[in-house]
Amino acid sequence: MRIRWAKGENQAGWFVSVALWILVLGPLAAVLLQAVVPGFLSGSKQLGQIDLLFEVFRRPFWQRALRNSLILASSTAVLATLLGCGLAVWRSCWKFPTAKWLDVSVWLLLITPSFIIAQGWVLFAASNGVAAQLFGSDLIRSLIFQPAGLVFIMVLSKFPLAYLAVHAALEWRVEGLTYAAKLSGASPARTWMSIHIPLLKPAILSGMLLVFMDTIGDFGLPAAMSAVYRFPTLPYAIYTAIYTSPIRFDMAGILSLYLILIIMLAILLQKYILNRSRYDSITSGAVRVTPSKLESKAWIATACNLLFLFVAIGIPIGCTVFISFVHLPATGMSMDNWTLAHYMALLQEDSLFFESLTRSMKIALAAALAGLLLGATIAYVLIFAQLKYKNVIETMSVVGLAIPGVVLGIGYIFVWNQKWLDAFGLLLYGKPSILILAAIAGSIPIITRIITGAMAMVPRTMLDAAQLQGVTLSGRIFWILLPLCKSALVTASLSAFGAGMFDLAVNSILFPPGHMTLPVMINKAFENMRFGYAAAATMLGGAIVTAIIIVANGLTKLKFKTRRKTNDY
Repeated sequence: MRIRWAKGENQAGWFVSVALWILVLGPLAAVLLQAVVPGFLSGSKQLGQIDLLFEVFRRPFWQRALRNSLILASSTAVLATLLGCGLAVWRSCWKFPTAKWLDVSVWLLLITPSFIIAQGWVLFAASNGVAAQLFGSDLIRSLIFQPAGLVFIMVLSKFPLAYLAVHAALEWRVEGLTYAAKLSGASPARTWMSIHIPLLKPAILSGMLLVFMDTIGDFGLPAAMSAVYRFPTLPYAIYTAIYTSPIRFDMAGILSLYLILIIMLAILLQKYILNRSRYDSITSGAVRVTPSKLESKAWIATACNLLFLFVAIGIPIGCTVFISFVHLPATGMSMDNWTLAHYMALLQEDSLFFESLTRSMKIALAAALAGLLLGATIAYVLIFAQLKYKNVIETMSVVGLAIPGVVLGIGYIFVWNQKWLDAFGLLLYGKPSILILAAIAGSIPIITRIITGAMAMVPRTMLDAAQLQGVTLSGRIFWILLPLCKSALVTASLSAFGAGMFDLAVNSILFPPGHMTLPVMINKAFENMRFGYAAAATMLGGAIVTAIIIVANGLTKLKFKTRRKTNDY
């Protein structure tokens, strides 16, 4: 029995290893190889051109892109971590009206693509935007369309990563240390600085790392801002190296190499800091933190919370809604300015909206289903398999989180644009199927992390009993694990579907001619100054996707409840 069990686990391990190599590590290796040996994958390798690695410091555009990325990512990491940490501490300590709205807004900002948030701020701060009509001056425009303004927008978009990391660490608190500090005469501020903040250090650093990586690999903000303000970053420079004449695949590989190296250095720096930190054994009992109810000053906390939510969500989303319903923002709120013309334009025959929406839905659905199958298998291997190389599989499954979408897209071009693949029918570059593969690669880290937590709750003895009855590995997964983890499976698949619908970076790099997807269509309309059309497409597309997710989730839960009642009888 042990031999058959080990054989099945080995087969599953090799299956997921090969799949992860094809989907994630192979493209990443291709980018690194192309950067070190330009032209190697195209059959025209050029050895000895190490000088090309330093060309990024000589070309003004690429040098500016590198500098902008470092400034934007570093500033956002620090400020977003301070904001997220402060809000998390505030939320965990005090209870006040609208407090739960903050939690909802954090998740809303987390799942909303950055290019949609950035487009909302462009519509607000443009020369003829909402702010100019409300205040009658260009002050907001001058404040937003500068590096400090872009940092401000990025901080409001990325702080949820730090907020969630710190808020989770604040759920439990060692009250014995707090009492000891009070008995020693320490003030509340001294207690926080000497006890709580050092204990939160791993969570704060983890949140800062996530913000840094997500910011430096972000393609959405510079893509949205390019319509009115040029602020090139490394991801945007990689995109322009491919879609401007002459095409520079070699420089795209070099820029991708620098982007990967910066992310890897950030990870190594965090590990170095954590390894030098002091860890003591805590024997005091931890208790769950219960927020204290504010009495006399609750209205102040509520007002501050509502003001923050208005700035973080109300302005970008509200401006997008407003622009989608008016002829001209300059006309203001007059009755004859309101219109449905932008939404009617989406329904015209020559409109690309429903065509691109349908194409994105097919790609996201296929990626969610295939990613669910692969992610469930990876989760099984990580939780239950007894493999020597299991740590390697775990690293391979999460490395996709650290790879920006533009780098993954470049890697797919290098791998699937080989002439010799045409003989096998695998020359996928320029075909819609390459978008499905890239979407699967992007969904694997999300799906795996969600399902792994659910599978960890399933006792291995249930699988051992099924093995004794002669149930195969596939039978144990499909008839035991998956039904027990059905809620996590639904959450993982819907999360992957939603993320795949609005992945601008990969879609902008890989979309074939004549096969425009929804995020690319919206971004192209925005670049062409069709702000009303782009805003209407954003709102209608987002509403349709949200409705599909809600209905699918509701139907799935209804089916589960009906089946449970049937089993009870």
